[in-house]
Amino acid sequence: MHTAITKTVTPVRVALATCAFALALGAPGAFAQEDCAERGALDTMYCDADGDLVADAPTDESMLEDPDTLVFAYTPVEDPAVYEDIWDPFIEHLEEVTGKDVQFFAVQSNSAEVEAMRSGRLHIAGFSTGPTPFAVNLAGAVPFALMGADDGRFGYTLQVYTRTDSGIETMEDLAGKRIAHTSPTSNSGNQAPRALFPDLGVTPDEDYEVTYSGSHDQSMLGVVAGDYDAAPVASEVVDRMAERGLYDPEEVKIVWESEPFPTTSYTYAHNLAPELKEKIEEAFFSFDFEGTALGEEFAGVTKFIPISYQKDWAIIRQIQKTNGVEYTPQGLAAE
Repeated sequence: MHTAITKTVTPVRVALATCAFALALGAPGAFAQEDCAERGALDTMYCDADGDLVADAPTDESMLEDPDTLVFAYTPVEDPAVYEDIWDPFIEHLEEVTGKDVQFFAVQSNSAEVEAMRSGRLHIAGFSTGPTPFAVNLAGAVPFALMGADDGRFGYTLQVYTRTDSGIETMEDLAGKRIAHTSPTSNSGNQAPRALFPDLGVTPDEDYEVTYSGSHDQSMLGVVAGDYDAAPVASEVVDRMAERGLYDPEEVKIVWESEPFPTTSYTYAHNLAPELKEKIEEAFFSFDFEGTALGEEFAGVTKFIPISYQKDWAIIRQIQKTNGVEYTPQGLAAE
């Protein structure tokens, strides 16, 4: 049976862990693959000989990993304990298909999740849209699936919410207001707004004050409570919040909505044994959402579908390039 790994993290410990991660990333040294002919934006620990933008598996078979226990993490959320229960049926399925024990790892931040996979403590993970390129380039994460519908559709939109009585009707009305972004690495909560909003007549940090709430949940709840005038959030998150009765949809309205972005990427570590990777993919693509807590939580999702990081994350990489994001240890530390 799988068990949960839980941690109590104080702000001081978070700061220390962040510094340690930055230092570790800043000096890969002995881990660098000096004989790598092509790695693109990948860290020096990895190679990309086939040019698909993700880390190749080690050519030295002795470096391949086939652990008895797999550690799985889902992207940081407001209440990890709730999501541990939601993921329970899938983890049982993953155990059955792979023949491995599986532990659920409740991560505290995007940086901690990236660090855990880079250090070899995390084997399978769901990374949020924006942090996915950091996971790919700094941790050797290989995206292979995301949640979708039977017809192959997937994605979410960036929605800008405000209270119905706020007086805000257009994007230009955000000027001079207090707007909640989620976190620096978030795509819909920060990166996309910074890249897209100037063309809509309002520039973050110049035309309005940016306040980081920490999560889409907190941004939305802050708008409802009147703590923020408006907030850019991910549609899939606020939809689930409404289904759980965490806010009254009648109290808010959408000012603007983007075209769809890819959702959370499901990845495995690049150095897992090929047979294990095949079993992991089999577990994801054979999982039946119907009648499970996972299916109830992610309404409209019926299965995991295969993806290409090179193709499906192109728009995200372009947004981050526009914002000057670099997939380096210093870039992650800055985020």
